Amino acid sequence: MLSTAAFTRVLPALACFLFLALRTEAAIDAYGLGASCDSTQSNVVFRVYSARATRIEVDLYASPMGSPEVLRVPLTANTSTNIFSGSVPVATLQAAGITGPVYYGYRAWGPNWPFLTSWTKGSSAGFISDVDAQGNRFNPNKLLIDPYAHEISHDPVNATWTDGTVYASGASYRNVDSGNMAPKSILWVPASQSVGTKPTRAQKDDIIYEVSVRGLTKNDSSVPIAVQGTYAGAALKASYLASLGITAVEFLPVQETQNDSNDNTPNSTAGQNYWGYSTLNYFAPDRRYSSNKAPGGPTSEFQAMVKAFHDQGIKVYIDVVYNHTAEGGAWSANDATTYSIFSWRGLDNPTYYELTSDMQFSYDNTGVGGNYNTYNTVAQNLIVDSLAYWRDTMGVDGFRFDLASVLGNTCTVSCFNFSNNDSNTAISRIPRELSPRPAAGGTGIDLYAEPWAIGGNSYQLGGFPAGWSEWNGSYRDTVRQAQNDLGVATITTGQLATRFAGSSDLFGSRNPWNSTNLLVVHDGFTLNDLYSCNGPNNSQAWPYGPSDGGSTTNYSWDQGGAAADQRAAARVGFALLMLSAGTPLMTGGDEYLRSLHCNNNAYDVDSIANWLNYSWTSDQSNFNAFVKGMIAFRQAHAALRPLNFYPSAQLLWWTPAGATPDATYFNSGSNHAIAYQINGSALGDSYSFIYVAYNGWSGNVNFVPPSLGKGTNWYRVTDTCGWAEGPGQVRAPGAEDSLGGQGSAYQLCGRGLLLLIAK
Repeated sequence: MLSTAAFTRVLPALACFLFLALRTEAAIDAYGLGASCDSTQSNVVFRVYSARATRIEVDLYASPMGSPEVLRVPLTANTSTNIFSGSVPVATLQAAGITGPVYYGYRAWGPNWPFLTSWTKGSSAGFISDVDAQGNRFNPNKLLIDPYAHEISHDPVNATWTDGTVYASGASYRNVDSGNMAPKSILWVPASQSVGTKPTRAQKDDIIYEVSVRGLTKNDSSVPIAVQGTYAGAALKASYLASLGITAVEFLPVQETQNDSNDNTPNSTAGQNYWGYSTLNYFAPDRRYSSNKAPGGPTSEFQAMVKAFHDQGIKVYIDVVYNHTAEGGAWSANDATTYSIFSWRGLDNPTYYELTSDMQFSYDNTGVGGNYNTYNTVAQNLIVDSLAYWRDTMGVDGFRFDLASVLGNTCTVSCFNFSNNDSNTAISRIPRELSPRPAAGGTGIDLYAEPWAIGGNSYQLGGFPAGWSEWNGSYRDTVRQAQNDLGVATITTGQLATRFAGSSDLFGSRNPWNSTNLLVVHDGFTLNDLYSCNGPNNSQAWPYGPSDGGSTTNYSWDQGGAAADQRAAARVGFALLMLSAGTPLMTGGDEYLRSLHCNNNAYDVDSIANWLNYSWTSDQSNFNAFVKGMIAFRQAHAALRPLNFYPSAQLLWWTPAGATPDATYFNSGSNHAIAYQINGSALGDSYSFIYVAYNGWSGNVNFVPPSLGKGTNWYRVTDTCGWAEGPGQVRAPGAEDSLGGQGSAYQLCGRGLLLLIAK
């Protein structure tokens, strides 16, 4: 790290040069918003957008918290671009005592609070209203985070400052100045940090592992305590994930969010935000996950983590939340005046947020306070620019978009209407400007949508345009019901066949790998709990709760309370995931049957319950061996990872008796057993056929695999039933059990799965 003296010497040249380099990488940012240096490398330039502000000033600080600004500089408005800009000589910064990183924030005035020269911090001079008829919420007493800052100094609420009302508007709070305590945007000297060589693997060949950066190592004794729960700690698990066969790690949100207060209340739900779906800034990596808290530390540590995964051939995805922000909605449903003001709302509320028709409240189609205004071009710019930054500078390979239907909204005021063919929506613009990875692999990014929100026509599974993949909730629900709701829900073998073959009913205009197949994710039960819980138990005591909310539609079942049957059901579910066309996604800890004790909405549980555990029982170790074996089998067989939907000659369906099922069999709710055979050799596989039999009945069923030609035999790779449980339940290549090739019957246990290969 540079000393203060060294920083002073290099700031005019080195900092400016490196920040210009970063701007060049993210060339999509046409206006160069944020803080950077001018071409002379001797002035720091600030640029921020607002179409409605009448005055914006930048406050500059020598330290991030607890001290007043040392400089205040008014910015000049360009009325044609609505960009406010200004420059400060480096020499001026140094003379003011800023000899290290530049901490800064904005203050903004507008029609509801025009500027008066008599205004001072904490005064009401110029105040007209907290919100006006046009939806403006300017308040110069609230220091604002730069939407384009690459790091911010701390969370609004933290160990030092626990009073969130300082950031609020309304009669009780509007004159409270937030400057001393508010998060500061940071301009620092970036370190040179490689992100390694990005994998070019086709998406169809990926196996995705969803996990929290914190949870991955916070409870891992093999990781040094100083880096447990951090980017540096996660980097140390790259080889572990590679050993599982994982090819893409998908981190829960890592963009800066309000979560520093979690550590202050370790045995309480107050202020908890473990998952991180409440973004404070779209460029800054979350400082909480960095062992290096110094300015630039989170960025360089994140980049080093990405390199560690890239060195193992693993892609890095991040979960992004562009449907709402941490500023949230009204504090009270009947009070239009009191809102939190951290950043976007105080700069240009109607630009960044969709408002109600009277412009007084946030319009909410997300259930978390208010919609981000995704149909507005400027708000879209921030989305695209930040994605480009994470791709180019941070090394990220792809993105999962939370409540992504909001990105297809064609409304800007008081309505919701999803469109997949309007070129002006964010879901059309993102793949147009940020090239998706080609189907066969190569350079590009992978785009995954959570294709639903709340209300209106927001449930859009299968409705996203080309370039997008989607979390397949229908795959999840169909398999869950088939396994857990026998005699309760009617799931036909035809429905199962459609899901196993890639969901052509949903993705027929795209490809099977655009279906992200999943059984569980962070949001809901773990894999263990899906087969061990009859319903949620979210009111339990710490460390497994209490949590509010959570779905009441889980399609879960405890298998009658028998632990061996619960493990067997989990093996079937995981095997189906690995044997279905599409891109499989699993959740961190499911490889050893992690349990949340039936909490299905543990967003607020920052404890050992949510942190992964690496000390396993023998049953957990056996399940882990099963998971590794099934992942390895999928990776070894190209026929399971089709580029296009299977032609009929390459995918054959069978009844248990070995007959070709007709429409009556497929459509009857009375049939619960189905088998399929994939012609491997026609799809570039080393083996001629793969045969999968699934018995959804509670009792044994005899399956008759089709007869093979002379000299070719069936070999058993795995039988998920309890009799075979153990470390070798999935046979390694060359160690499969020979069953012969003449179509003899195989008795498969109730709720079991059989996997054979022909060779």
